[in-house]
Amino acid sequence: MTSTSIPARGRPPRLSRDRALHTALDLLDRSGLDALTMRRLADALEVRAGALYRYFATKQDLLTAMAERMMEGVTEAAAEGGEGDWGERLAALARAMRTALLGHRDGARVFAGTHATGANILGYADTVVGLLREAGFADDDAARALYTVANFTVGHTLEEQAALHPGEERPADPGLLRDAVEAGAYPHLGATLPALASGDFNRLFEFGLGLLVDGLRARRRPGGE
Repeated sequence: MTSTSIPARGRPPRLSRDRALHTALDLLDRSGLDALTMRRLADALEVRAGALYRYFATKQDLLTAMAERMMEGVTEAAAEGGEGDWGERLAALARAMRTALLGHRDGARVFAGTHATGANILGYADTVVGLLREAGFADDDAARALYTVANFTVGHTLEEQAALHPGEERPADPGLLRDAVEAGAYPHLGATLPALASGDFNRLFEFGLGLLVDGLRARRRPGGE
C-alpha cells in the first residue's frame, strides 16, 4: 500500500546580511523610503524583527549599508568612458553617481546624511580626490571639491526624485509655477519661464555640473595637468 505524504512546508531562505540588503532595496523600489521599516523588512524576510539587529543595530545602520550597496560598481562604470582630461573624468564620476542614485526610488534620500565607510563609497571618494590631486589641486582643495561634487549631485537628485515621485501633499506640477509667475509682477521670471518650468533634469544637471567643473578649472593651480 502506497501512502501519499503531504509535502513539508519549505523554510524561508537563511537570513544573511546580503539577503537583507537585497530585500530592503527591493522594498524601497516598490514602496519608497517612508514605507521602509525594520518590521516590514523582517516580514518580507519571514523572520522576527530582532533577527535583523544582528546585522543592523538601527534603521540608520541599514540605510548606510543600502547607500554603500547603491554605490557598487559606480567608479568602474565611470572609468569605462574615462577618456578626456581630469575635468571630463570628474564629470563622468558625477554622472555615474547620479545614475546610481536614480537607479532606486528615493535613492538620494537614502544616501543623504549617511556616512558609509565601505569599499564602494571610499573607493569612489579616493578616485575623485586622486584625480584632482594628480590634476594639480592642493590636498585641501581636492578634499573640498569632493564634497562639492557629491553634495551637488545628491542635492540635485533629491529634487529630481521628489519631482518624479511626488507626495500627495506637494505634487510636482510645473503649471503651478507658471500660473504663479504669470499672475504676479515677476518680469525676469516670466522671461525665463520656459527654462524654469521645463522639467528637463538632465539639462539642468549638466548645466550645474559644467559650472562646477569650470570653476574648478579656474581655481586649479598653474602647472597642473
